[in-house]
Amino acid sequence: MFQNYKDRIIDQEGNHFPSNTYRELVLQPAYDEAKVNFLTSMLHIHIAHLKMLEEQKIVTEKEAKQIGQAIAKLDLNYFKQQDYTPQFEDLFFRIEDKLIELAGDVAGNLHIGRSRNDMGIAIYRMTIRKKLLSLMGELLQLRSSLIAFAKEHSDTIIIGYTHTQQAQPTTFAHYLKAVIDQLTRDFKRMQAAFETINQSSMGAAALTTTGFKINRARMQELLAFDGVIENAWDAVAGADYIAEAASVIQLAALNLGRTSQDFLQWATQEFDAFRLASPYVQISSIMPQKRNPVSIEHTRSILSSVIGDASTVLQMIHNTPFGDIVDTEDDMQPYIWRAMEKLSGIYRLFGSLVVTMEVNKEKLLTRAKNSFANVTELADTLVRSESISFRQSHQIVSSCIKSLLEAKKESLESLTWELANEKSLEVTGKPLKITSEHFYNALKPEYFVKVRSLKGGPSPETMLKSLEQSEQVTPLLVQWLKGKNEIIDSSEEQLQKFLEGWTKK
Repeated sequence: MFQNYKDRIIDQEGNHFPSNTYRELVLQPAYDEAKVNFLTSMLHIHIAHLKMLEEQKIVTEKEAKQIGQAIAKLDLNYFKQQDYTPQFEDLFFRIEDKLIELAGDVAGNLHIGRSRNDMGIAIYRMTIRKKLLSLMGELLQLRSSLIAFAKEHSDTIIIGYTHTQQAQPTTFAHYLKAVIDQLTRDFKRMQAAFETINQSSMGAAALTTTGFKINRARMQELLAFDGVIENAWDAVAGADYIAEAASVIQLAALNLGRTSQDFLQWATQEFDAFRLASPYVQISSIMPQKRNPVSIEHTRSILSSVIGDASTVLQMIHNTPFGDIVDTEDDMQPYIWRAMEKLSGIYRLFGSLVVTMEVNKEKLLTRAKNSFANVTELADTLVRSESISFRQSHQIVSSCIKSLLEAKKESLESLTWELANEKSLEVTGKPLKITSEHFYNALKPEYFVKVRSLKGGPSPETMLKSLEQSEQVTPLLVQWLKGKNEIIDSSEEQLQKFLEGWTKK
């Protein structure tokens, strides 16, 4: 019975590596990802390693020329179009086989002093660094869009909420500036992650370096890494570079997800805070009046999937041995790519829908004028005008609101000087000194916002200065990003020149 079962499995799966299921589940998907994402980085590593071997006189100029010419003949488009074949375990061996076919056995010397281990980690890091820099560029675009939009709304009064309840008047710009500052911190965290990622593993070989006198620092320079991972075991075993990236991406998605939830609520007809432009809404198949804010809905849901992909990265690293192991390699890498690519798209979408929306300024102002959210300033004003403690002032105003609510009067218009004077007599035994004009002015949301001119406050003047300061930081962030991209581009141009030099010798 058992033998029959075993024979059936062998018939289905084959009796040579790889089994059909292993091929379909592991090798084919890994190969498909590799040929799209790794070919260029692999080629650059081949060129850099060959140049270093030539400079170190580990291979002769003649050998370098012969191998270099073979590398130059590689048709990357051909490999991108080919499916996985069991003849080769992975893309690396398929490329190596082609190089040996083109250059002869001497091409085997290209692998002196290196392993698929240190080479693979370098490829992963080179791939992630480019995707991260692209993401950071989209973040800066969103940040600049929000700064410009916030400047247009420095005097747009809204009600701020705490614990989901109306709290105090503020401005739309004040809210947006908080989002902008959070994005700035996200960018800085990505900068730190980039520094961790952009370290060279080359020269670690399998995990103990090599007896050949290769030059690890030269490989770092040629491949535009910022440093060398000194310990060879760490170079091939350490996965914290991708864990740090996943953590940063996850936090960035969490941050923007909270904002998208606010925007989705504000898009309801009950809030009616803004009207999305037509490209960002969908109609109903049955309800003619509907303008569904699907762009914000998708923003929220896709950000959740970003968090999920990033979490998958962390879970796949969890409890893995500290060494070279597949858990942290081909199966895991696509999750961080997808997380970054989706977050990049959301940055683009969210910036577009915000900049093109029409804010209902008058309705928001009217709502604020009728809200009890303004009374914090009345309590502050009474402290100054009546020379009483804040706790007494708070009690006077709180008692006023309690009386109005008991009388079913839920609008600030019902809060009169006479009522406050009555409560003052009850609390302090003294009538109010404040004039009715000063009293009613203290209840205006515009006044509330204006007097909060401290650093970090919502007054239009303060907010515009704060936004200008954020704008002044932008060129520094852009320059950092531009500098990193230029270093990588320059490195790739240099590698191409080396390749051209070998073909001309």
